[in-house]
Amino acid sequence: MIVNISSDAEWDIADGFWFYEGQCIGLGDYFRSTIIADIESLSIYGGIHEQAYGYQRSLSRHFPYTIYYRVDHEGVLVVAVLDARRSPSWTRKRLGR
Repeated sequence: MIVNISSDAEWDIADGFWFYEGQCIGLGDYFRSTIIADIESLSIYGGIHEQAYGYQRSLSRHFPYTIYYRVDHEGVLVVAVLDARRSPSWTRKRLGR
């Protein structure tokens, strides 16, 4: 299955990168590579995750981030990569729900 990342999700990843890079030099690179690996795994596991806010929701294995995506006949579209520590109302608003 083909996995595509929306521009909004790319911005989310960049925000996470800069947050973790500010914590410790090099941690941002580790965050980004880990999140990309989690997203790439959706080519195999896309569609098996529970739904939340109208999207499938996959949890990152190493960081407190949630990957929101849709599956259709064209593949997987990642629409957001959000910090799971944010309030549910913020997440709902960010996802337009």
